[in-house]
Amino acid sequence: MMKRATPHITYTLQWLLLCWMTIGVSLLGTACTAVSTAPPATKQARVGQITTYTGHTGTVYAVAWSPDGIRIASGGDDSTVQVWDAKTGHLLVRYTGHTGTVYAVAWSPDGTRIASGSDDGTVQVWNAANGHLLLTYTGHTAGVRQVVWSPDGTRIASGGNDNTVQIWNAKTGQRLLTYTGQLGAVFGIAWSPDGTRIASAGNDSTVQVWNATTGHRLLTYSGHTAGIRQIVWSPDSKRIASASQDGTVQVWDATTGHPFLIYRGDTRPVWAVAWSANGACIASATGNTSFERHMETVQIWNATTGHTFTSFPVASGTTYADGTFAVAWSPNGGRLATGGADTMVHLWPTTTCMR
Repeated sequence: MMKRATPHITYTLQWLLLCWMTIGVSLLGTACTAVSTAPPATKQARVGQITTYTGHTGTVYAVAWSPDGIRIASGGDDSTVQVWDAKTGHLLVRYTGHTGTVYAVAWSPDGTRIASGSDDGTVQVWNAANGHLLLTYTGHTAGVRQVVWSPDGTRIASGGNDNTVQIWNAKTGQRLLTYTGQLGAVFGIAWSPDGTRIASAGNDSTVQVWNATTGHRLLTYSGHTAGIRQIVWSPDSKRIASASQDGTVQVWDATTGHPFLIYRGDTRPVWAVAWSANGACIASATGNTSFERHMETVQIWNATTGHTFTSFPVASGTTYADGTFAVAWSPNGGRLATGGADTMVHLWPTTTCMR
């Protein structure tokens, strides 16, 4: 009986070996699903993109979804902001008011206006439907790297290469507060969803949390060892995720500064980070500072455990500091928009993190 069983066992082992060796082939990959185990976090399957928008002629540094999830605004090195239909990719508005690289775009909470910040030192607020300029803020003395709206839409915070964060009236442009706590260029600003606090970060490798009305500093987080490129609050205003050139995304308590999670999904600089609206997932994007690699990655991971769900491959650009510089979740969590040095905006499926 043992001699009769041996060929069956041999054939079974051979089939399993063949199945694992050809896991990337569609037919066999499907067949293996029932017997395979979850791969390690660094070897997640790469899922195909939904669509690509190719309207820009230079590096894309900013992407943002409209609150209703119907449109996407993107800005970049070609000095334009482009608003396009998120479903069809059809261009709706091309805004050409800036004279320098556009590093930041942000929709007003009601979806009627867009604020864009540029290396020309201005923040411009304009009608999202027709591109009509409503306001130009000239309070900065150097390039603007980040722009965010207050949750109630009455104020805007902007920061940049003059090492300041400035808060001003979104209708009149009147400056209300200047925060000077950062000791280097400010790359990241995030307004807490509850509207009470602002977090700012930049080249001095710290994240500082302060009162959005008084400017009083509440907390300094110094867990990073290199410049911080972007920060984001959790939807419940309890935690902050910060992306750094030290190759980590760190998630920490926004009140105490106590580290909650350090994500080391890649050894390269992390340029961008975004938190899904339901609080379950975080997306982060990496980049290079050389020509050594030919692919960047965008990774989606569990905001509590750090387990990687999915990674998306993005072709490298042709510039020295290439990579993916912007990530943004759709309001319902079903799609992720990314932009980078390849001059394109990519949309990726993210149904794992839908509401």
